[in-house]
Amino acid sequence: MYRRSFIQKSALTSLALALSPKIFSQEDPEFSVLELMGKIDIELYGKNINLREEAHDAFLEMKKAAFIDGIDIKIVSSYRNFSRQEAIWERKYSNYTIEHDMEPLKAIDKIIEYSTIPGTSRHHWGTDIDIIDGYRKTKGDVLVPEKFGEGGPFEDLKKWMDENSETYGFYLVYTNDKKRKGFKYEPWHYSYAPIAIPMLTSFRRKNILRLLQEEEFMGAEHFTKSFINTYVRNNILSINKDLL
Repeated sequence: MYRRSFIQKSALTSLALALSPKIFSQEDPEFSVLELMGKIDIELYGKNINLREEAHDAFLEMKKAAFIDGIDIKIVSSYRNFSRQEAIWERKYSNYTIEHDMEPLKAIDKIIEYSTIPGTSRHHWGTDIDIIDGYRKTKGDVLVPEKFGEGGPFEDLKKWMDENSETYGFYLVYTNDKKRKGFKYEPWHYSYAPIAIPMLTSFRRKNILRLLQEEEFMGAEHFTKSFINTYVRNNILSINKDLL
């Protein structure tokens, strides 16, 4: 495994500016660094749901409503801790650089089309879900945009979510807005806004990326100040504006 500091201290000033907070509400709860990074256990609810209690309850209400309309909202992925995200990162890095003989920088760019750097994933929060329609059968990978589009097995699910998900507090995170940068369009990824918005606000207040200097990642020696600044701007903050 490659080891090095994640970023240099000279990058911290610009990162602090990039992560400057937007106030969500007067109460605006604060979350700990370890909680935001997925490094401590949080109380999760529901078998095969694994969300914070409020998000879990809202999801069940949404699932019941969709069921009446002939759709089975099935969670493929929800909470992921730091270690799980790190394993995903390192598996992809090894695959691209070793199996496909890809240059490290190109491999990193490929990874962050859909996967986050450990410690920066919204899936650490217990508010986000990746979903499919459990009634529809399909082969191969299920989380691909084409399967949620016209003629795809999850077309009806996507249409239902477009019309109803926000009623239950769930918002699409990485939209199909052509002006949006960072992670590619993910028609399966929804976030429970009442909790996720204040968590992002809290995330932006903390110098979480400084803490990552002490972490170990395959490929981290190729991270530069410019890369980190761009990642924060495009991948963390370039999301559905209703979630900012």
